[in-house]
Order: sequence, then structure tokens, then C-alpha cells
Amino acid sequence: MRAPVLTHANIPRMYQHTFRTDNTAIVMQVNGLTGGPGPAPLFSGLDLSIPAGTTAVVGDEGTGKTTLLRLLTGDLSMQAGQRPAVDALWLDLALPGHDEDTPEVFWATLQPRFPTWCTELQHELIEALHLVPHLGKKLFMLSTGSRRKVALVALLACGATLTCVDQPYASLDMASIQVLRDFFNDVARHPSRAWLVADYEADPHVPWDSTITLT
Repeated sequence: MRAPVLTHANIPRMYQHTFRTDNTAIVMQVNGLTGGPGPAPLFSGLDLSIPAGTTAVVGDEGTGKTTLLRLLTGDLSMQAGQRPAVDALWLDLALPGHDEDTPEVFWATLQPRFPTWCTELQHELIEALHLVPHLGKKLFMLSTGSRRKVALVALLACGATLTCVDQPYASLDMASIQVLRDFFNDVARHPSRAWLVADYEADPHVPWDSTITLT
């Protein structure tokens, strides 16, 4: 294991990025990232290398996990810094604003943004996550867990170079959690794409390629 390669003590948050594999391809290099959800930046002057494969983004409540994912994918605009134009996706798994959409309408709306969307994987996930009985229902009719599964299908099937997943296991049954674990195990060590998975702790059942710790 490499020694930690990134610690910032002179900004509002402390960051530590530990790589667990050597010679990992870098999917995204961010320099001077500054920004946050409000006028005062939560992150300031952050330099970060995102490796291919799986990265766990961990930290307590309020440490900025969601904010970091949104900044890296462009869902939240940076106040300063440079982020390459990499195709990327983060979703609020509650899917606000989509109450009247069915799952298929939601996926069809998102799919044109991602030419590498994998329809085969989409259908496999629909089956594995037991969404077939819900395909004709509007999202407001679904349970919290089923609604989050609809978002997760989009994230995992989109084919983006950088995919950011925020607390994927929340409100899911154990069988669905195992489906996600199997997916993250399959994409670990991927040579050219990256998955950032934010949660309070890194899932010990996934062989993470790196870990970003926010404190």
C-alpha cells in the first residue's frame, strides 16, 4: 500500500487519498478545485487524482462527501479550479422532480446523454433488483428503496467514464445490496473507468482501488 498521497491541512476540510494498487491509470486530474453548495466554499484549492477502478469516499455526516461527488461530475459548478471534460454522472437517488415519470421514462430521458449506455446491463439490473413489477408505475408510487433502485440502474448502466454513487445501500434489502457488491467487485481494477462510492465507511466486501477519507 502506498503512503497517503494527499493531505490538505490549510483548507476547510482535511483530505487523505490512499491508493491500494500501484501503476493505476488516472481517469481524472482535478487542480485547485474550489466550491460548495453555498457561497462559502467547502473545498478550496483541492488537487485530486481519480484512479480507474473503484474508489471509496468516506467520512462522517457533513464532511462533504456528496458535495465532492457533485463537484467532480459537474452537477455542482466549481467556483475555481480546473476539471477536465470527462463524461460523468451523479444522481440524487431520491430522484426529486421525477414523481410523474415511470422508470422507463426516466431511463429514456437520461440515456441520450451517454452513448456508451449498456442496455444489456440495464435489463440485467432490472431483473436482479426486482424492478420488473414496477416498470409501469410512476415513481411517486414506489417505495423509497425501489425508487433508489431506479436511479442505481441508471448510474450503473450509463457507461460514464466517471460514475459517482452516493450511499448506494441505503433503504435496500440485503439481496439488492449483494447485487451492488457484485457489480463493484466486477468493476474493480477497471483499466479506464472510475466509480466513486460515498458512504460513512468503506464496504469491506469490495476490493477498493483507492480510498478518499474526508474529516
